[in-house]
Amino acid sequence: MSLETNEFILPQSQGPLVHSSDRDRVVLATLVFAVLFSQVLLYPGVATLVDALGADAATSAFAATPLDASMWFLVAEFGAYVAFVGVWGVASDATGRRTPFIVVGALAGAVGYAVLAAAPALGSIPFGGVLLLRVFQGAMTIGAFSLTMTMLMDLEGGHGRNMGAAGIAIGLGAALGAPIGGQLTELNPLAPLLVAAGLLVCVGALVSLVRDRAVDDRRSARALVDGIRRQPTLSIPYAFGFVDRLTAGFFALVGTLYFQETFGLDAGTTGLMLACFFAPFALLQYPMGALSDRIGRTVPIVVGSVCYGGGILLVGASPSVATAAIAMAGVGVLGALVAPATMALVTDLAGESERGIAMAGFNVAGSLGFLGGFIIGGTVAGTYGYHLAFLVVGGLEIAIAVVTVPLFLRLSLEPTERFRSGDGRDT
Repeated sequence: MSLETNEFILPQSQGPLVHSSDRDRVVLATLVFAVLFSQVLLYPGVATLVDALGADAATSAFAATPLDASMWFLVAEFGAYVAFVGVWGVASDATGRRTPFIVVGALAGAVGYAVLAAAPALGSIPFGGVLLLRVFQGAMTIGAFSLTMTMLMDLEGGHGRNMGAAGIAIGLGAALGAPIGGQLTELNPLAPLLVAAGLLVCVGALVSLVRDRAVDDRRSARALVDGIRRQPTLSIPYAFGFVDRLTAGFFALVGTLYFQETFGLDAGTTGLMLACFFAPFALLQYPMGALSDRIGRTVPIVVGSVCYGGGILLVGASPSVATAAIAMAGVGVLGALVAPATMALVTDLAGESERGIAMAGFNVAGSLGFLGGFIIGGTVAGTYGYHLAFLVVGGLEIAIAVVTVPLFLRLSLEPTERFRSGDGRDT
């Protein structure tokens, strides 16, 4: 096993952070926040939104029930994520540029959201057509999201810190997007779409404030893919990313409907319940990422995942709104421990000129996880009930940690004394 493969095991000594990296880290984290926030705005009121967009069991096989219509609306976006995120990553690495692709993805995604908002006024778009629009919007938005995260990977200052910044942006986007999206839905079911469109326009305009640090090492798409294939250890963070996002997709769809049906919550209160998870998940990302730079990735990822899965089981077993909210907060803390260490591990293992496709691979795994959360969670909940659905999802999170323990132990046989603090240079 090479020394590079094992750089994530022991602490890293940090020098002074470069000021331009500090500024760019804040800007990029803000853009990641905006993209994720725009996405999550739709979740608390998704059942109301699809109804406004024409989901009708009489005219569409995708809308047999409100759960089915909501599930396929979310699946359409994440299916597009899976199909197109690799294209964006390869294109960025092959050309040695990030910024132009982010601008195109953000502005085209804004158009997608705006056209969806206009669909009811047009009146002639069936629900199947709405799902196709959702695919287009997702295919564009994932380019802006994944490549903005890749620009954070390109910064100096410690991989855990950089991915902690990404994590806090993601967590804050979800924490604020859920309750605000619920309130917007109560004003107008289409309002979240219009706000999302406006935010993506801002992302496309502001990304040029950050210097593009992509390595100008032009290579063919095949060479880039071959480079990733020579790093099989990337399958470790990819696997954890898949399961972690599966739990997020589960809460976005099944958790939302579970809280509403079991405890009688409206969209606004449901958003607050989701925020019980996302608030600590967001606020603790950066310090937890810095912690993983000091103590290594193994404990945060493996031990954190076992406890995280147990917390999900507690949410499903909670007898009241208050206990469910407390359990959701605990799950948020544990998720903050796992997420930045997992993303930092991608940066630890990926080659400097292959970061775009490496992060694309991570986002493919994550998007497949979201799809799994929607489909597996929705199917199990619809067929066998919510409690078994919580058991399945929480059990998967625990299982992935237990199964990978031997692999982590094997990787730790040849530890080094430093993580890479960043391969690029700031000037």
